[in-house]
Amino acid sequence: MSQPIQSEGLAALRVQIDALDAQLLQLVNARAKVAEQVGEIKRAEGSPFFRPDRVAQVIDKITQANPGPLKSEHVASIWREIMSACLALEAPQRVAVLGPQGTFCEQAAIEFFGSAANLIYCANFDEVFHATAAGTAQYGVVGMENSTEGVVARSLDLFLRSPVHVVGEVSLLIRHNLMRQSNSDAGIEVVMAHPQALAQCQGWLSQHLPHVERRAVSSNAEGARLAATNPAWAALASERAASQFGLHIVHHAIQDEAYNRTRFAVIALPQTLATPPASGKDCTSLVVSVPNRPGAVHDLLVPLKNNGVSMTRFESRPAKSGQWEYYFYIDIQGHVSQPHVAAALQELQGLCAFYKVLGSYPVSE
Repeated sequence: MSQPIQSEGLAALRVQIDALDAQLLQLVNARAKVAEQVGEIKRAEGSPFFRPDRVAQVIDKITQANPGPLKSEHVASIWREIMSACLALEAPQRVAVLGPQGTFCEQAAIEFFGSAANLIYCANFDEVFHATAAGTAQYGVVGMENSTEGVVARSLDLFLRSPVHVVGEVSLLIRHNLMRQSNSDAGIEVVMAHPQALAQCQGWLSQHLPHVERRAVSSNAEGARLAATNPAWAALASERAASQFGLHIVHHAIQDEAYNRTRFAVIALPQTLATPPASGKDCTSLVVSVPNRPGAVHDLLVPLKNNGVSMTRFESRPAKSGQWEYYFYIDIQGHVSQPHVAAALQELQGLCAFYKVLGSYPVSE
């Protein structure tokens, strides 16, 4: 006897949900119409359509007001997609990423811009920088640093002579999955992935597939694409890539470090988007070189200490001049508009043979 009553109750709840969905649809479209008017004003003023600081402010305000039961991180994801869809009505944002579809770089771009962004897939980070600098894309997303394997050296080198700067960052938890055409690891002859992914999984591969060739390719998604063409090949890539290329995930999350994160930089020309305003939780990145004399590197740290500025990263890269000279990549806490940071940078610049601020931007949570 209780079953019909339960069914009637469920039917009534579904009617409520349908009615709420209709209201939500009307409200979202009403918001979109207002966004279109905002776009017309921005177009007339010549101001940027995409303002990551404004997106952050709206999402922070919404999550702070969230009464539940939805989790705040889920509310943030919903609102980012709503804002992305509205922005696409104003002016679709062209974003260069490492391709093909299914890369972690693509995932980072979607997390920052929302899925309504117009993604431009590039074969390597050189092409991402070039597309962004040339205006083919308004923004680019490139890997900067992995918590297991350290910096992405090619990205650092490309910043030296590119006119772009960093306007934001995304930190992704990276899980590498072993995937192939069949749902078994028997008969695998080759495992393909980006060199960083192969390095991040080398312990697992040495233990479980010690005699299998490890082949470096331009991206994990490219490895997945290739694995879909040969039953003896496998790839290390994301679940998104497995779905994209119709592959079975044979083993999940095989990275050697459980807490494996990669930091991606969002880049743009200064005329596309100027330095974002201080958010209260910012990072300033710069690259410098100093004359080859005793104590020169030590002297770089003195202005930071004297002005109470904390350094969070210090990396060296060869200048490729043949003279054993180096560029130093430095991340510091704070924003260039803060007086103590500005004072430290002014002192630092006076010590450098080469000095370039790569960006001052909000840090990713």
